Amino acid sequence: MEDHKPTSFTFEIDNFSEKESVIRTTNFLSGGCEWYVKVHPKGDHIDDHLSMYLCVADPESLRFGWKRLAAFSIALLNQSGKELYRKHEPFYQLFCAEIPLMGWPKAVPLEKLQEKGLLENNKFIFNVQVKVAQVVDEGSVTGNEMLDVNGFQVLYSQVASVSWIFVEHPDVAVNFKPKNQLLKTTYMNILLGLIVTLNKPLHSITETELNNAQSDLIELTEAGFKLDWLKIKLDEVSLEMKIANADGDRVQSLAEHIKNLKIEVNQEQINSSAKILSLEQTLSNLKDELNNKNAKTL
Repeated sequence: MEDHKPTSFTFEIDNFSEKESVIRTTNFLSGGCEWYVKVHPKGDHIDDHLSMYLCVADPESLRFGWKRLAAFSIALLNQSGKELYRKHEPFYQLFCAEIPLMGWPKAVPLEKLQEKGLLENNKFIFNVQVKVAQVVDEGSVTGNEMLDVNGFQVLYSQVASVSWIFVEHPDVAVNFKPKNQLLKTTYMNILLGLIVTLNKPLHSITETELNNAQSDLIELTEAGFKLDWLKIKLDEVSLEMKIANADGDRVQSLAEHIKNLKIEVNQEQINSSAKILSLEQTLSNLKDELNNKNAKTL
């Protein structure tokens, strides 16, 4: 890895409690490109937390195949510059065209902002530190490159999906047991496959896939992954499939019943037709007999 000097920038936001929309800081330079911090004062689709993200500025202007491997942290300060609260990533994160920002949807509980010192005079002060370890300004991307995401070696094409997991569920691998890198990659691939299966349309999930998903979830949980969120999703899918199957059996039963009724109706129609023919024949015979008697009388 290359050695780039860490950078540190401090920003202040006045009248913070009155802010509703997203706040973007001014740009700063680190590792050969510009960055900025995006702040969601009322949370990014989350009601009870402040959200904060480190973003690459104008990623479209960078050359195709650009990458930045960076570690970063954001600290909340009081007006004297004292650090009161810090969020940091323990591993280097990959920023690229597919992932131009990283951070925390749940950076700080909103109620914590009300604690003494965090919003002195309604001013929000924070410091961002960025340490870029690798710079790629241009390169051919095949999708087969192996890159590190939170300690897991994954394909370049999987980086966005794996990064999403750690952004949405930061503690997902806190208790993960295996240390062998190949084994870690294997487990991560199983996790990605499980997520894909559970996000498929219900009608396209087979019973075999559902059974395999249940087995995979057990194996991943035993390996140390924290997957309560996937367990809830799996339970929902299983319940929906049971309802769908029950409805399907009911529909099939009704269809079979209708088929049998049609057969009975057709048979009744045949029987009725035969009876009508028989009655018509009897009537005809009686008419003939009556005519014969009348002829004899004359």
